[in-house]
Amino acid sequence: MDIINADDIGEYEPTLQNILDQDTLQWVFVGGKGGVGKTTTSCSLAVQMAAVRKSVLLISTDPAHNLSDAFGQKFSKTPTLVNSYDNLYCMEIDPTSSIQEMIETSDSSAMNSIMQDLAFAIPGVDEAMGFAEVMKLIKNMEYSVIIFDTAPTGHTLRFLSFPTVLGKALGKVSQLSGRFGPMMQQMSGMMGVNTDQSDIFEKLTSMQEVVDEVNKQFQNPDKTTFVCVCIPEFLSLYETERLIQELTEGNIDTHNIVVNQLLFPPKDSNCEQCLVRQKMQRKYLNQIYDLYEDFHVVRLPLLTHEVRGVENIKTFSKMLTQPFNKIE
Repeated sequence: MDIINADDIGEYEPTLQNILDQDTLQWVFVGGKGGVGKTTTSCSLAVQMAAVRKSVLLISTDPAHNLSDAFGQKFSKTPTLVNSYDNLYCMEIDPTSSIQEMIETSDSSAMNSIMQDLAFAIPGVDEAMGFAEVMKLIKNMEYSVIIFDTAPTGHTLRFLSFPTVLGKALGKVSQLSGRFGPMMQQMSGMMGVNTDQSDIFEKLTSMQEVVDEVNKQFQNPDKTTFVCVCIPEFLSLYETERLIQELTEGNIDTHNIVVNQLLFPPKDSNCEQCLVRQKMQRKYLNQIYDLYEDFHVVRLPLLTHEVRGVENIKTFSKMLTQPFNKIE
C-alpha cells in the first residue's frame, strides 16, 4: 500500500487548529467508541483551548470518570481548577444520578411520588431529565467554552435524542395527570395527605424550556461542534460512521476526526507484528480519508507510556496542532 503523505489528504489541515481558531464556539463534544482515547483527546483539547480562551470548563458525562485519573487530581460535580491553571476547570457528573437527587430533594408528597414513578417508567426519561438538570446547571455558569468528554457512542446518541424523549414524557405525564388526577386526589384526601400532581409536570416543563434553548445552540455550527475519536480498526470505524450519521441527522456540526493509536515503526524494523498491524491500520486510515474527505483527520501515535498528569497532557496536546507529515 502506498505511503500516505500530507499532500495527499486534501485541503483540510490534519489538526484541530480550526477549533482553536473558531472563537464563537461555546460547546465542544468529544466522543466515540469506548477505549479509543476520548478522555486523553478531550483533556488535550481543553489544555490547548485554555491557551486561547479566557475560561474553559471540561465536563465528563462518562460514569467511568477518567478525568481525575488523567490529570492526577480529584474532581467532583463542582467545577475545580486544574493544578497549575487559573482558567481551566474540570467536573465529573453522572447524568443518570441527577434525576434521583431531584426526587430525593423534592418536597412532593408520598402520593405525588407515585406520579413520578409512573412518569419515570417511560423508557429513557430518567436519563433525559438527568441531562436536562446538567444543562440547567451549566447554563448559569460563566465559561467561554465548555468541552464534554462523553460516554461511549450509544450513550452519546441517547444524549442527542433527549429533547425528543422529554417531549414524549411531557405528553405522557399530562395524560397520566388527567386520567389519574381525580382518583389520586380522592385517595390523598382519605389518607390525609396533601398532593399536587402538577409538581412533576411543572419540573418537566421548566426543563423542556432549558433543553429547547440549549438544543438550538447545539444545532448552530457557529456555537457547537463534535469531535469524533476512533482507532484504525473495523469496529471503531463502523461506530464512527454511525455516530457521524446520527450527528448529521440531528443537525449537529462535525468536521474533525481524531485517529488514535497509530503505529510508526522505524524503517528498518523487523517486528513482524508491528508491520502487519501497520498495514491493517493503513487500510482503515485510507477508508477514513475516502469517507470523510471534507474532514480534518488528525493522526496521533500509539505511545509507549500512558498520558497522565498535567505535564504529559500538555506535551501530548501539542500533537493536536502539529500534524504528522506522513505515515511510513
